[in-house]
This record gives sequence, structure tokens and C-alpha cells, in this order.
Amino acid sequence: MAEDVAGAVKGPSVGGQVATALVLGAVLAGGFWFMAKSDMDGAAAREPAVCTASTGSLPSQYVSGTELCRALNRPDLPALLGTPEEKARNAWGSDGWLTVGSAKLPSPEGNVGLPTYSVKLSASYDGLPVARMGPLLGRTAEPTRVLGRTAVLYSDRTIALKIPLVGGSKAETGTGGIARHLLVAKDAKDGGGAYELVVWRQDEAVPDDTALLRVAERVLPTIPGWAAR
Repeated sequence: MAEDVAGAVKGPSVGGQVATALVLGAVLAGGFWFMAKSDMDGAAAREPAVCTASTGSLPSQYVSGTELCRALNRPDLPALLGTPEEKARNAWGSDGWLTVGSAKLPSPEGNVGLPTYSVKLSASYDGLPVARMGPLLGRTAEPTRVLGRTAVLYSDRTIALKIPLVGGSKAETGTGGIARHLLVAKDAKDGGGAYELVVWRQDEAVPDDTALLRVAERVLPTIPGWAAR
């Protein structure tokens, strides 16, 4: 018996993605183990998951992983995704740091997993305007605007991880399905930094962009500090 889960490859920023490429596998493995365990615990409880507190801590001037998780883990999240009959199976936040050159940047994120979709909300503090990100994100990048702010839609592949729940077999990794990403500027002037919303499906089908945008329009304004920027 095994648990198949998938996670988005991309992190909160292009700079962060490059800087953390070598350690990403270990981070994903830890997150996948948490997801598999939470799935079993949530199924036993038969109630929507609540956000587990962030691992690590960030200074108060930064949004925390717990706050991002709470913004994302709304009662209407399944309906926004187009799967109103589903409930969250796991939800957690993490407060990490990225080292980019000589700089150490906060990298908080919140995650919610449902039977059909998984969703991640992260914040980047790399100082890069979103308008400059499109050319760095490949041929799938589509400039747009969300809630009056500069934004970019793009795709990449997830990593699929098969975790044995019994026996002595080792976990196996492989290429998963498509993840759809939405980068949205932190402020109306696109002065640097972004929020990134990612959705991917457990069945590896292509996610619905309409659902992604519905989630963004409801969730992003509830992030602490959004209205003040």
C-alpha cells in the first residue's frame, strides 16, 4: 500500500528557485511526508483540516506561513476550486529563508490539500518587480492583471512522490502533472516582491485557470497588509 502525492516544483521567486534547486528535493520530501500523515489523520477525523502552525519563525514585519495558510484555508475554498463537495485534508504553514548570493530572504508559505486539488500560497521578498519576471518564466508566461495589480500566469511540472505506508520499500520520485502559477505584485506600483498562488491536481490533469483566478480574487485581499500596499 502506498500514498501518491504531488508537489509544485516552483518556489516563491525565480531567484529563490535557482538558489534552492539543490535542496528542494529534501524540502519536498519532508512536505510530502507531512501531507501523507495529515491525509490519514484528517480522514480519521472526517472534518476539514485546520492550519498547523508554521515551522520556524520570521520577524513581525513579514507575513508568516501560518497567516498565509489561514488566508488560503477558507471554508469556501473547495467551492472556489469547483469541487464544493470536498473538504481540506491537510493544511500547514512554513517560515523559511532563502539564501541568494549574500542575501538571506524570508520565504513563508501556506499549503492546503484537498482530494482533487492542492494549493500553495507564498510570499517573496526578493525586490523583483513582477513585470520583469515574465521573460524569466519561459514560454508559458502570460502577463495579466489581478485585483488591479501586475500579474503573470505560467506553468511548470510537479514532482510526483510515491510514499510506501507499509513495508520497507523506499520512496520513489518522478515527473508529475502540470502546476499553474499566478504571481501577483505585492503593491499597486509593482515596486518589488510578489505573492504566488499555485494549484495542481492529484490526478495530474491540467488545473482550471478560472478556478485559480477565483481563488486569487478571494484569498489575496485577506492577506495581512494587502490593503495598505
